[in-house]
Amino acid sequence: MKTIDVAALGEILIDFTYANKNEQGAALFAQNPGGAPANVCVQVSRLNGKSAFAGKVGMDMHGDLLRETLENEGISTKNMIADPECFTTLAFVSVNEDGERQFSFARKPGADTRITFEELDKNEIINARIFHIGSLSLTHEPARECTHQAIALAKDHGALISYDPNYRASLWPDEQTAIEQMRSLIGSADLMKISDEETELLTGIADPEEAAKALVAQGVKMAMVTLGKDGALAVNANGCARAHGFSLPVADTNGAGDSFWGAMLTQVARLEKPLESLTLDEMSRMLLNANACAALTVTKHGAIPAMPKAEDVNAFLLKQNELSAF
Repeated sequence: MKTIDVAALGEILIDFTYANKNEQGAALFAQNPGGAPANVCVQVSRLNGKSAFAGKVGMDMHGDLLRETLENEGISTKNMIADPECFTTLAFVSVNEDGERQFSFARKPGADTRITFEELDKNEIINARIFHIGSLSLTHEPARECTHQAIALAKDHGALISYDPNYRASLWPDEQTAIEQMRSLIGSADLMKISDEETELLTGIADPEEAAKALVAQGVKMAMVTLGKDGALAVNANGCARAHGFSLPVADTNGAGDSFWGAMLTQVARLEKPLESLTLDEMSRMLLNANACAALTVTKHGAIPAMPKAEDVNAFLLKQNELSAF
């Protein structure tokens, strides 16, 4: 009997997000907990799912804040390891007028890259319905090998493998290395999400629908592409489903994709049928629910602080004359 809906492994960090200037004109940055896999865990938990996070932080004030943040969300931190030798990874995030982001990382090395498979409590992986990873854990060893070993363990115990590649050019030695490493996990994934900006990087195909079909041809059971304000699409063996987005005021887009994916994984964890047998209507409904989560997230600053709770999403959907989802 599986006891965890989503167990995630990967980076957890502090996003220092631009927050205006002081009287002297110096930039001010707000300290926001973040990191894509951790963000996904938070969204799952806020939608009343059970999640567990595995990753590494430093023995410092930032690591303490991140642990406290996840524990306050009801997320298991049994596999959140503190390393006395490395500093918690930091990301400085600037946001332009359209809410789009630029990143500068303090990660040479960051604690998140130093996690090893031997350090993990394997029970949380074994007991997960879905095991989720991103691609930032592939940039350096030993985190890269730990990721591959954890995927193998999860598959051996019947978990669905969720993969959300997240391209950050400054963390890779060159684009070709990024492409090779990020594509290396496609064959292991049951569920996969890419953005419309990552289609060519991950598949060699620019068109979102054709890119998703290419992922399914490589063995992914359900592949999704987020399309910004235009919503999202999903492809499985039955074809391509789409769902519209929601137009709301944008504070910043940080965490929107992770909110979307946390909502998708929450719904997948509750399914009683295989991904490949979902109808187009069923996939469209799941996408719409996830789009609602992402839309609400962008109305607030930060990633984790902005993610909506189940009651907020349900109220929003009802206001849009849609059925409640969570």
